[in-house]
Amino acid sequence: MSIFDHVQNRFERIQQEEMSLQEYLELCREDPSVYASAAERMLEAIGEPEVIDTAKDPRLSRIFSNKVIRRYPAFAEFYGMEEAIEQIVAYFRHAAQGLEEKKQILYLLGPVGGGKSSLAEQLKLLMEHIPFYAIKGSPVQESPLGLFSPEHDGELLEKEYGIPRRCLKSVMSPWAAKRLKEYGGDISQFRVVRLYPSRLNQIAIAKTEPGDENNQDISSLVGKVDIRQLELYSQDDPDAYSFSGGLCRANQGLMEFVEMFKAPIKVLHPLLTATQEGNYNPTEGMGAIPYDGVILAHSNESEWQTFRNNRNNEAFLDRVYIVKVPYCLRVTEEINIYKKLLEHSTLAEAPCAPDTLRMLAQFSVLSRLKEPENSSVYSKMRVYDGENLKDTDPKAKSIQEYRDAAGVDEGMDGLSTRFAFKILAKVFNFDNHEVAANPVHLLYVLEQRLEQEQLPKETFERYLRFIKEFLAPRYVDFIGKEIQTAYLESYSEYGQNIFDRYVTYADFWIQDQEYRDPETGELFDRQSLNEELEKIEKPAGISNPKDFRHEVVNFVLRARAQNNGMNPSWQSYEKLRGVIEHKMFANTEELLPVISFNAKASTADQKKHEDFVARMVDRGYTEKQVRLLSEWYLRVRKSQ
Repeated sequence: MSIFDHVQNRFERIQQEEMSLQEYLELCREDPSVYASAAERMLEAIGEPEVIDTAKDPRLSRIFSNKVIRRYPAFAEFYGMEEAIEQIVAYFRHAAQGLEEKKQILYLLGPVGGGKSSLAEQLKLLMEHIPFYAIKGSPVQESPLGLFSPEHDGELLEKEYGIPRRCLKSVMSPWAAKRLKEYGGDISQFRVVRLYPSRLNQIAIAKTEPGDENNQDISSLVGKVDIRQLELYSQDDPDAYSFSGGLCRANQGLMEFVEMFKAPIKVLHPLLTATQEGNYNPTEGMGAIPYDGVILAHSNESEWQTFRNNRNNEAFLDRVYIVKVPYCLRVTEEINIYKKLLEHSTLAEAPCAPDTLRMLAQFSVLSRLKEPENSSVYSKMRVYDGENLKDTDPKAKSIQEYRDAAGVDEGMDGLSTRFAFKILAKVFNFDNHEVAANPVHLLYVLEQRLEQEQLPKETFERYLRFIKEFLAPRYVDFIGKEIQTAYLESYSEYGQNIFDRYVTYADFWIQDQEYRDPETGELFDRQSLNEELEKIEKPAGISNPKDFRHEVVNFVLRARAQNNGMNPSWQSYEKLRGVIEHKMFANTEELLPVISFNAKASTADQKKHEDFVARMVDRGYTEKQVRLLSEWYLRVRKSQ
C-alpha cells in the first residue's frame, strides 16, 4: 500500500457516520460501548496491561519488593513512571465505574521537565482511538441520550434498550432544547453521528492555557456571545452563542488545562460545576450546557502550593485527584529516556562512547535524591536501580528504608531531564571535527554548565561533589578496565587462570595440605601457598584474608555442584572479581608503550598499538575517542 492510499484510508475511517435516533438506540441495545463515557473509552484505548511477577527478575524484585506489577503497552516509552501511570489508570477505572473520580479533575503534579506534558499528550492521543456518538449539528457534540429525561424516560429506556439510568445525562444543551421546540417535541427528527475525537479539529479534545490575569475571563472555558449573530438573534438565543470554550469543545472527551493554577480563581469556577453536576452556565442568560468528559490539569509544585495554602480555595481542593509525576530515580530508566530523546534527533547515528549516558544519568539521579544518613548517596542511587550491594557496601540499606527516610517528596526537585539533554547536546557538539560524545567531555561540560547556572552555593557544591567524589574517580576505574581489557588479548582466559589458581591454592591452604603443581612439578607448602595468595589479596586491600579464602572456596564448591564439577567464571563472584582485576591491572607502566599514541620503538609495538585501537573501536569508541580517553587516563593516573 502506498503512502497516499494509507493516508486516504485513515481519512475515510474517521469520517462521520450518520444514522437516525432509532438506529442509534437499537445499536445501544446490541453494544453498550456505544454510550460509553469518556473514561470508559480511555480505558479501552489504554488496553490490557502486561502483568509482571517481579519475583522472577532479580533486579525488579529488589525494586518492587517481589510485587506483581502492571505495565501498559500504551505507555511503554514512559520509563520509570510505573507508579504515576498506575494511578492515572486507576483514576479512569474508578471514573468508568461511576465512582467519585468521575467528578474530579485529574491533576498531574510534578517538577519542570518531568514528563507531565508528555503524559497529557499521550492521553489525548489515546482519546482519539475510540469513536463516540453525538447529536448531528450540536455545537457541543452532546450525547443523544441527553435528549431524554432520567426521571421520566429512564425506566422505559432501560426496559426497552438496556441503557442504565445512570448513563442518562442531566440536561440537554440550549441548542438542543431550541431544536426540540422547533421540531414540536418530535425527537425522531434528530440525527446521530459517529465521531472520532480529534486534537486537530478540536472534537472532544481541547487545550486551555492561562492568559493575562487582568483580562482573562471564563469565556475561554464556557464560550461567549458571537456579536456577528446579534443582528439575527437575541443575545440569549443559543444560535447567537459561540460555543468556543474549552469545555464546549471537549465535551464527551478530554480537556487539558495547562498550568491550571496560574489562572485566576474566578476563571476556574465553571470547572467545579462541570465536574460535580455534569453541566456549567454560559455567559448569557441561557440554560446550562452539558459536560460529560475528563478534565486533565497539570502544573508545577510552586503553583500548587500557593493555591493549596489559600483557604479560599478549599472547595476546589476537594475536587482534585492528584497524581505525582516526580523525576525518574532509576539510572537504567533515565538512560532509556536519553536514548528515546536521541532517537528523535540526528544524533541517533552519532557515536556515543560507553558509559557516557550512564554517567549523565547517574549525575541527574544523584541531584534528585535526598541524602541518606549513615550511608552514601551513591549507594542509595545504586540500590534504587535494583543493584545488590550486600557484598560490596555493608552500610547500604534496603530500598524501603531509603524511601521511608526520604519521604513522599523525593524526586520532586533536582536537575530535569530537559537540562540533562541540553548538556548531552553540548557534549555531542563539543569537538569541532567530530559529532560524538564521551565521558571526559561530559565531565568538562557539566562543570562549566553548573558554574553558569548560578545555583545556590550549597547546591552548587553538592553537585560538584558528585562529580569529584563519585563520577570522575569511578570513570577512571571504568576506562582503565576498558583500556586494559583491550590491551590484554586473552583477557578472560588470563582472569580465569588467576581465579582457578587462587581457588586451588586457597583450598589446599584451608586443608593445611601441600600442593604440587601438575605442570611444573613445583611443591608449595602452607607458607608458600600463603605467600602466593597474598600476592593477589594485598594489592586489593583484603583486610581479613582467612575469612575471605573460606568464603571464596565455599562459594566455588557450591557452584561446582551445580556446574558438573567445573569452576564458575572468574567474573561470577563480585568480591573475587575485584581482587583479580586489581592483580591484572596493578601495573600501568607495561601498558604505556602499547596504548600511548607516541612514535613506536618497534614494528611489534606498532602492531600491538594498532590491535589495541581496533579492539577499543570494537568496544564502541571512535579512533579519536581512543586517543583522547587513553591520554586522559594516563594523565590522571600519573597525577594520582
